[in-house]
Formats: sequence, structure tokens, C-alpha cells
Amino acid sequence: MEENRKFSHFQQKPKGSVTAEQAFQKLKHYCAYQERCHSEVKEKLYSLGLWQTQVEELISKLIEENYLNEERFAGQFAGGKFRMKHWGRVKITHELKKKGVSPYNIRKGLLAIDGDQYDEVFAKLAGDKLDTLRNEKNIFIKKKKVQDFLLQRGFERDLINDFLRGMGSK
Repeated sequence: MEENRKFSHFQQKPKGSVTAEQAFQKLKHYCAYQERCHSEVKEKLYSLGLWQTQVEELISKLIEENYLNEERFAGQFAGGKFRMKHWGRVKITHELKKKGVSPYNIRKGLLAIDGDQYDEVFAKLAGDKLDTLRNEKNIFIKKKKVQDFLLQRGFERDLINDFLRGMGSK
């Protein structure tokens, strides 16, 4: 039997579920520990066995008390993934969309990435990848591998194409 925590008004709450006030206290700690998006908080509330109306009320309360702020989450997420994992803007945008973050908050979140630092990381990753391919004689294969690597990291196609044009026939 598949567990579905989104209860309709016909379903019973699971045994051992918490009250709305207990859930609110847990969620305050959950959100204070690290920035969360709305979908993560909803999922957590449903896992605690709350009804949909309770979930919506608690999310509103968390937003009112500034425990939950999607714009702040998007900025932290974008900055963190860029600094720690060297993800490009495309991959960060895709992941934020998967988490249900609004396009406005995604744009605001991407502003957390410094443009000069972004270019430096891009150049370093591209250069490092080229170094690993120094024994590859075929320039087309070399360019394709660099392109695939940078696309997988989530960098913009225009930025990659400019870099590859600059490579010439090195």
C-alpha cells in the first residue's frame, strides 16, 4: 500500500500524529536550522500527519514569523551550490524549479552569485578539463568533451561557445 500523506477530508489521520502546535514548534526548529523552500516544509508537515488545512495554516504562520522565506532560500541555495559544487546558473535554476520556487525568487536568488567570481570559476573548470584532455589529438573530440562537461555543470551554452571559439585549434 502506497503511503500518501496528503489527506482528503475522508481519510483518517495516521496514529501517532502530532498536534498543530507541536508541529509548529518542530517546524520552527526545522526552518531555523537551515533555509527551506515551501515544498520541503509541506512535505515535512504531511509526514507529521497533519491535514491539508492545518498545513496551509502553519505555512502561513511560518511565513508571517519569518521562519520561511522563499527568496532567502533561493539566495542561499544558489550561492551555496555555486560556491561548494561549482554549479552554473542553468543547473541552479533547474533545481530551484524542481523545488517549486517561483521564477521571481529564482531570479532574485541568482543575484547572490557574483559575476566576476562566476567567470573565474567557469574559466578554472574549463581550463582544468582541457588539462585532462591534453593527450587528445582530435580538436573536435576535445571541444565536445569540454562542452559536455561544462553543460553538465550547468553553465550557459553561449558562455561555453565563446570559450570554445577562443580555443581555436589549440
